[in-house]
Formats: sequence, C-alpha cells, structure tokens
Amino acid sequence: MKIFSNFESGNITVVKSDTPDNIQLAIPADNQSDIAQWFHFRLESEPQRQHQFKILNLAKSAYPEGWQDYDVVASYDREEWFRIPSQFDGDTLSFNVIPEYGSMYFAYFAPYSYERHQDLLHQAQMHFSCTLDTLGQTLDGNDVSLLTIGEPDEDKKNIWIIGRQHPGETMAEWFIEGLLQRLLDDTDTVAKALLDKAVFRVVPNMNPDGSIRGHLRTNAIGVNLNREWQAPSMEKSPEVFLVREQMLACGVDMFLDIHGDEAIPYNFVAGSEGIPSYNEHHAALEQAFKQALLTITPEFQDQHGYDKDAPGSANLTIGSNWVAEQFKCLSYTIEMPFKDHITHPDEFYGWSPERSVAFGQDVLAAIWAVVDQI
Repeated sequence: MKIFSNFESGNITVVKSDTPDNIQLAIPADNQSDIAQWFHFRLESEPQRQHQFKILNLAKSAYPEGWQDYDVVASYDREEWFRIPSQFDGDTLSFNVIPEYGSMYFAYFAPYSYERHQDLLHQAQMHFSCTLDTLGQTLDGNDVSLLTIGEPDEDKKNIWIIGRQHPGETMAEWFIEGLLQRLLDDTDTVAKALLDKAVFRVVPNMNPDGSIRGHLRTNAIGVNLNREWQAPSMEKSPEVFLVREQMLACGVDMFLDIHGDEAIPYNFVAGSEGIPSYNEHHAALEQAFKQALLTITPEFQDQHGYDKDAPGSANLTIGSNWVAEQFKCLSYTIEMPFKDHITHPDEFYGWSPERSVAFGQDVLAAIWAVVDQI
C-alpha cells in the first residue's frame, strides 16, 4: 500500500499507514501560512479490500466547521468525482472505502488542473471575439492570464469576472468554464445579445501558484490575495497588482468574484452594502441581480449566507468591496459550497464540477437581466 501526493495540487502527510484498516493522515498548511484545509492524494493498494482513513487534527484546520456534514470527493479516472460518506467528531474526519481498482484519488473538491486551465484559455482564444493576454508573472513564474471577449467600444459596458483568488476553491474555475462555454457559443442568443452591449474581461485563475502548490487560500508566499486589493504589490501580490492595473485602465461596470465556502451548504452572494459610497442605486442593482438568479435557477437562494456589513464598515482590502467603491458599480462575491447545495441535495456527487459549470451558465443569463441597468 502506498499513498502519494507528489503531483500538481497534491497535499497530504502520512502519519501512519501500517495496515489498510489504519490509515492516519494530516493536512499540511499553505506555504508560509497556518491555513490548512485542502487535501489531494492518491492511494495505490489492493482493490476489493476495505481501507479505513482518518484525517487528524482538523480542530486546528482553517475552517473546522467545514468538516461537519462534509463527504470526501474521490475518483478513479480523474474525470468523474463522486462522494465517499464521511464522519467528523470535531477533530478527526473518518471514512471507509473498498477500492474497485488499484489506484484511487481523493480530494477536498474536484481539482481543476493547470493543464485544463491552459486548455480553457487556448480553446477560448480560438473564438473570433476572444483574445488572450498575459498580464505578467506570479512569484513562481506562472502566467497571470486575461481573456477579453467582445469588441472594446466606449459605448459598451465592461464586465469583469475573476476566479480562484483562493486556489483550493476549484469550483470557481469550473463555474467560469461553464460561463465561457455559453458566452462563446455562437448559437446562444443570450451570449450574442450580451456581446452587443458589453465586453467581458475574465481571469479564470487569479492564483496559479497556490493552485499548483496545493494551497487552499494563499499564493506562493502565504498571502491571501483577497485581502490585497487596497494596496497590492509586485513583491507580495503581483496577481492582484496586475489585474487591478488593467481594471484601472479599462474601467469596470460590473464585477463578479467567484469563490467557494467551506461551511455554508448553499450557493449565495455577498454584496458591498458596507462600502462608504453604498446607495440606493447599488441596492437596486444588487436586488435585480439576485432576483434574476432566483428566477433562472433553483440552485441559487438568498436566505443563507454571510452577515451583511454595517454601513461604512466594509473591508476595502477585499476584491468585491474595493471594486464597488472604486468604480461605484455592481460588485458581488459569488459563493458555492464544498459540501452539497442542501436545498437540492445529490447524495452521490454533492455539489460538483458539473453543477458548477451549469451555475456559471445560468449566471450569464442573470447578467443579461441587469446589463441595461449597470
């Protein structure tokens, strides 16, 4: 029996693995950080035999509440990712599996590989309305990549969509893949109508370093990019610095920052009600967008989410708050679950890549519903 994490986004420590019925593991923290939550490893062992896993010390993980009612994600072929029933006692996550084959992958959520990221970028750039630009490099030397869809025009709206500021929130890039599929579909009337009115600027992966390293929340040197928007630097947060400079050059009329939440088992949005300039126009735009999503898909709800910021109390180092204040525009963080969307549960898959893709496609229709108001 062997356990591997020597691959892109792999992350696990073997504490003990003397027999298949006593596999004890721990999750290493992000580099130069105390944030530990993302895991991704491969088991190679005898098939058709029960294996018992325990992931230890989770009371000290970044989001202990994220493990309650959470089921591990697993795959044999790295294409289909299904759930393994799991139990959490407040410190240890336990799960049993009888592998059907000799090699099996486990992860916190279905990974979105750097190779797939490159495929997404380069397949998109083949569309006549799309261009691919490299804004610069990360601290590990990876590309910060921007897709621009639509013909720039001073009369068109500028819509920005970014994902994976927190790299372990892989559902964000699955979401963006779905949104791009629809936006670049020449037979989709919503997409064609939107591109008559707007230019989309999309950064599918804001944090390639953290993605490759197997981090949950930080870049190569342990910096949380979603706390860098007021004063980013090329030394600490080049990813934010480069994208922010492009925003200042092009303008922003709408901003969506795509994330995943460890603890809350719902899809929801977080607005900018706490920014100093928040007004009735902001509130009306936010309500219109939420109402459109509620109408379009039962995958969205507005009853559960984060507590709203008090007036004037927003943290302007957060991307959606900084953009809302800087550009006086509709600016939302969209959150999806690591667990399941429990108003419409799926026992075998939970919240999944496929549902993330479909939700991204639905959000494009919600953008259409508000584009004339932004």
